[in-house]
Amino acid sequence: MLSSSSQPSILKVQKPLIADDDGVFTLSFLLLPEYAMVSLLSAIEPLRIANRLAGKTLFRWQCFSEDGEPVLASNGLALQDSLSIHASEKPRNLFVNASFHPEKHASETSIKWLRELHRLGFMIGALDTGCYLLAKAKLLEGYPITLHWEAKPCFQERYPELEISDELFEIQGKRVTCAGGTAATDMMLYLIDAYFEPELAILVCEQLIKSAARNQTDHQRASQAEKLKLHHPKMVKALALMAANIETPLATSDLADHLAISVRHLERLFLQYLACSPSAYYVQMRVEHARYLLSDSGLSIADIALACGFSSTAHFSRRYRALYGTTASQYRSGIQ
Repeated sequence: MLSSSSQPSILKVQKPLIADDDGVFTLSFLLLPEYAMVSLLSAIEPLRIANRLAGKTLFRWQCFSEDGEPVLASNGLALQDSLSIHASEKPRNLFVNASFHPEKHASETSIKWLRELHRLGFMIGALDTGCYLLAKAKLLEGYPITLHWEAKPCFQERYPELEISDELFEIQGKRVTCAGGTAATDMMLYLIDAYFEPELAILVCEQLIKSAARNQTDHQRASQAEKLKLHHPKMVKALALMAANIETPLATSDLADHLAISVRHLERLFLQYLACSPSAYYVQMRVEHARYLLSDSGLSIADIALACGFSSTAHFSRRYRALYGTTASQYRSGIQ
């Protein structure tokens, strides 16, 4: 495979793409308003480079929109006219590309179109928050999926029955989902490696000034301990336990039990490394998690409070104001 940091050999190489009649793989992208252009370009550029280095056309790409008109991206720019989803020829490999307010831009027309592609047995995927449209079309049941880490909390609340990972991309059968951003490049390098000579993927990687492609199983974000540059094994595990138990917070005594240390020892560690108690840091972590939900979900403040482990809205509101100096409702009003 691509490098020592690419897929481990024990993992089955996934080949989800469907070739055109001439053997070329055409990748199509359905652009929803406010989509992230970085995801689109990060997906297309490795394909362009692969064609150039191979000296022949291995890949084609095209963009779709619901009406065939240019779509305004989140950066305020728009590309040339897209193909309409009402065109007679159906894309065999489609990625839904979305970013901000994906549910707002998910139309019944697009949902029906996706279901038609599914009935035809075509590959259907998503970049960034494009999986919202796939979820509304009920095309994700039974598949592991991923999406941008910032959107994950509210997606989990909206679709608790779906299996969501923190990985850069997920491929199973004819479903391919990607966290978006530059993770789209890592996914395309994986696909180039899977379908063609591994050396080609390495050359494409070098052209992109990347030392190596990230592993599919690499997490999207640095852990809390990594961001804080903490290396003490007990602190690393404590922060990981906190992050994994936001909705139902663990008591300090339970954390200590998991770490096989006393409560007093745990409190000394937090004071030494973070200058606060375990409970104070835990509250801060949960309030920060709530802030993501406020910005990216339609959940009520009361529901967000519960999702972040607060027993009441009043308790959550006090903690939020103490940390950010404003109320949760004021913050939400300011970003809408």
